[in-house]
Amino acid sequence: MNQNITDLLSKYDTAVPRYTSYPTVPYWEPETINTEKWKNSVSKMFIKEEGELCIYIHLPFCESLCTFCACNKRITKNHKVEEPYISALLKEWAIYKSLLTSKPKIKEIHLGGGTPTFFSPTNLALLIHEITKDSIISENHEFSIEVHPNFTTEQHLITLGNIGFNRISVGVQDFDFEVQFAINRVQSYEKTKEVIDWARKAGFESVNIDLVYGLPKQTVKNIEYTISHMATLKPERIAFYSYAHVPWKSKGQRRYTEADLPTSSDKWKMYHRGKELLEQQSFASIGMDHFALPTDKLWQAASKGKMHRNFMGYTTTNSKLIIGLGASAISDSWNAFIQNEKEVEKYQEKIEAGELPIMTGHVLNDEDLLLRKLILDLMCIGKTEVINSGLDEVFLREAFQKLQQLEEDDLVTVKSNTISVTVKGAIFIRNICASLDARLWRSGSGQKVFSKAI
Repeated sequence: MNQNITDLLSKYDTAVPRYTSYPTVPYWEPETINTEKWKNSVSKMFIKEEGELCIYIHLPFCESLCTFCACNKRITKNHKVEEPYISALLKEWAIYKSLLTSKPKIKEIHLGGGTPTFFSPTNLALLIHEITKDSIISENHEFSIEVHPNFTTEQHLITLGNIGFNRISVGVQDFDFEVQFAINRVQSYEKTKEVIDWARKAGFESVNIDLVYGLPKQTVKNIEYTISHMATLKPERIAFYSYAHVPWKSKGQRRYTEADLPTSSDKWKMYHRGKELLEQQSFASIGMDHFALPTDKLWQAASKGKMHRNFMGYTTTNSKLIIGLGASAISDSWNAFIQNEKEVEKYQEKIEAGELPIMTGHVLNDEDLLLRKLILDLMCIGKTEVINSGLDEVFLREAFQKLQQLEEDDLVTVKSNTISVTVKGAIFIRNICASLDARLWRSGSGQKVFSKAI
């Protein structure tokens, strides 16, 4: 491996945020928000957005534990939990609808989890019908769902296709049995292909496949083997994530030890080889961890500088109002964030009491809003312009010192106040964004808070 890369990995493989939001959740100030402030923020942004919004629905139940996963989930085989949970979701949506001055125009619905297809096709159809029945569905809407092939039936996909779902994200991670066994997710290529074929037949227009590098027992050869199957699965998008090792947050990750994990240099080799192989299959790198075919809407949005990033990941729609329903779901009104109670029981108790189930939140100040735009630009279009107005001078001096070091390492170029990410800098995008993260800078460290950059 190139000595320069070895040095860069040693220098930059530090704990930094993934920047699905700014400020990141650990640095939110819950004292800045309450239920009335949040409701007011939602109402104002709804009017400003002329009634357009996106909805994220968190369905936390899984029948089995994938040990690599750090998402909020509840492991159970008891499907009696479905109906009470859907009832709570619909009551939460009713609270939000009471804040809206006209019929909402729904641009996106995303079902995440957990395992959304834990829920029966009938219950998923009921949920979506009740949410959309008094709403306007945008002509170019994107309704998407994350699926685990082992727990997805053809009837799930037929039902979802019939109610407007057109995007699917299929979890694969790695097709090697030893790796799958380590993460407790044994899933065959044949089953995965069957589910994707069902989705195509049911009318889904875009397929994303999630792959992960840096998993326990994983090698470059595993990456080569897994990516070789993409040629026959033929997804439009690939999310090629770096494994986030956070055992202090996700206890399932204690099933294996640090000794089972690849080194940062091995992870870099995996990413580099994976990227090379994906590009050979005509995928282009966009944003952080994502690849898409030139025919896909996300690639087209990225090429026009119109790709956006939020708690649901990269998206083609730049919505300023996202309503999160369900346990642990996060909502965003651009000027404020809130997160729901994480425990299913606490979430349902608050809903039954007629309350929004807010656990924490944050009202963005002027500095937050400025930095949010800068970090979003870096994440989505690979460049940004730093406007000094409104930013703390001490922080700015520190930020430009860090950027100077990043420029010396050929990770960015800085001309006047414009910062551009280089080809070499793409894999270090989290570090580049961290140089503009005032809240991380003031805290002094992200150790035992965030996963490592690589």
